[in-house]
Amino acid sequence: MKVSVENSKIAIIGLGYVGLPLAVEFGKKTPTMGFDINKARIKELALGHDSTLECSDKELVDAKHLIYTDSLEDLRECNVYIITVPTPIDKHKQPDLKPLIKASEALGTVISKGDVVIYESTVYPGATEEDCIPVVERVSGLIFNKDFFAGYSPERINPGDKEHRVTNILKVTSGSTTEVADFVDQLYRTIIVAGTHKASSIKVAEASKVIENVQRDVNIALINELHQIFNLMGINTNEVIDAAATKWNFMKLSPGLVGGHCIGVDPYYLLHKAQIGGFVPDLMRQAREINDSMTDYLAQDFLLEVIKNKINPVNCRVALLGFTFKENCPDIRNTKIYELYNTLCNIGFDVTVYDGWACPNEVESEYGLKIKRNLDSDFDVAFLAVPHENLLRQIKEREIKFIYDFKKVL
Repeated sequence: MKVSVENSKIAIIGLGYVGLPLAVEFGKKTPTMGFDINKARIKELALGHDSTLECSDKELVDAKHLIYTDSLEDLRECNVYIITVPTPIDKHKQPDLKPLIKASEALGTVISKGDVVIYESTVYPGATEEDCIPVVERVSGLIFNKDFFAGYSPERINPGDKEHRVTNILKVTSGSTTEVADFVDQLYRTIIVAGTHKASSIKVAEASKVIENVQRDVNIALINELHQIFNLMGINTNEVIDAAATKWNFMKLSPGLVGGHCIGVDPYYLLHKAQIGGFVPDLMRQAREINDSMTDYLAQDFLLEVIKNKINPVNCRVALLGFTFKENCPDIRNTKIYELYNTLCNIGFDVTVYDGWACPNEVESEYGLKIKRNLDSDFDVAFLAVPHENLLRQIKEREIKFIYDFKKVL
């Protein structure tokens, strides 16, 4: 292996919520090239602005060794390639590795002998060495662990979280050989102040990432099920959780819609791999079913509460507040609010979506839905789905007859 930490020239492939913060941190210290196939994304970053709001304009300026490109040829001068592309699911809820395979194919056209490729995308155990590396070998003609090497260091970005950033979250690392594992670990230690944990193999690192989100999915499913039970009993779920959380080892979670690109997606990767091996993990599968069914439950509960409050649901105008997958974040990937919107419309409500964080053009492009940024229209009732701070301020400024607030944030 010819690469060392000192002579590393890093390419980050994919400049989304994961790739850009990583590129910025490496770009503060090491020659770094940020690559993305989205020309508009490259243009905005070159002009010093990040529309995902993960990095501030000042942080982009501070990354003095970082340059942006949409040309694969520019990457030939690099010797460490870090792939941070999305790993979604398809309409059948099966792993969709196409972005990862395409990135591996592209890498195969520019990688050279002695180079190292590091994958950060969340996958099932074995995907890096069984699905991705053979693609790089086929396209490049190079031999794995002889001509080039691989590592895996799972991303731990939490979109919209300004407290837990890439540098202060402990990083799991791994490599295809002992020497490469040491190199990958030392490379990340140059930017990760929280430290690293070197896993014994790439598969262990892959598995560690996917179970982080499986565990949260299962626990949120339990809370969502408890919320439905307590609703039947007329008990406030949040008050129950607050009381239980007085014990030191209670995991404090709230009921909600599980969307986004992690918790609502990653369990399907492990489910897929387990079923290929002949094992059906019932708990994981049922947790996914419970969380996926929450849109139907909340829509029906909303209808019931509207009727209980003696509001005529016929031709009722509903303000659906929030569209992104979580509060105070512009990320609309895999948002469950779109399903909620369709369910409410199918019931017969006249629904308008309001969200000051989501980009209206992006929402219309991805979902074919027009949204409004401000509560400047008339409506009869409101459904608070995503409690953005700016929405909460607007709510307080208006007299609203009825607000359905299942998270009890008001």
